[in-house]
Amino acid sequence: MKKRLLLVLSVLVVVSMLAFVGCSKPAPAAAAPAAPVAAAAPAAPVSDGSEDLSIDLQINLAGSDVDNHFTWKSNVRYMAAEDGASLLGSTHLFMVALYDIEGKEALTSAFRGLCLYGVNGASQTAGDNLQASKAADGTITIQYVHRGTAYRFVTDKNGMLAFPETTTSQRKIGTPQAIEAAFSTDGTAAGVDYAKVWASDVQSISANKDSMYYWDGDLKVTLEGDMLNVAGVLTAVPRH
Repeated sequence: MKKRLLLVLSVLVVVSMLAFVGCSKPAPAAAAPAAPVAAAAPAAPVSDGSEDLSIDLQINLAGSDVDNHFTWKSNVRYMAAEDGASLLGSTHLFMVALYDIEGKEALTSAFRGLCLYGVNGASQTAGDNLQASKAADGTITIQYVHRGTAYRFVTDKNGMLAFPETTTSQRKIGTPQAIEAAFSTDGTAAGVDYAKVWASDVQSISANKDSMYYWDGDLKVTLEGDMLNVAGVLTAVPRH
């Protein structure tokens, strides 16, 4: 009797253990680590339309500088120059619009050079062979030679120089002392044949794409007779 009772108890224990094992749920598989979330691309810089640099340039191409002027204002570094800017140091003060605080070009030195003809006098205009012409489609071409390098600006059909898209053409054609005979009849900038200059080996230059900011906006170019005008307002747009 005791043996039968022990046998029954043993069977019950085994059945209970099997039932417990059968009812237990398997441990859930470890979840795969979540894929890292890609960092959002930085937003493209956008102009806020502020008037950070205003320019009013007038140059008489016919040899008289009586009506010439270069008026500009900038709040980027809280400096400004008015008419007669050469007397106020515009030659070096306008550098604040050319370079950021790291010394990278936000404008081209070629554009700065063009602006300074408004204060440098008629002899400089003639000596650097500054010329401007208007085509039948409305585009205006401005070109000059300074210290052995030729520069050219071309507007759109509405006479606009659009920044920052505007590029400047340049070509080295000599030294500060003399122009190569292939481009000048007398070795001077005044004798340069621009058709030969722009026939080949032309480079396009623009502002430094690593500068802290760039200039955005349109400058209107007009040519009435021998009077060249460039005027408008630009906005400083931070790149980062």
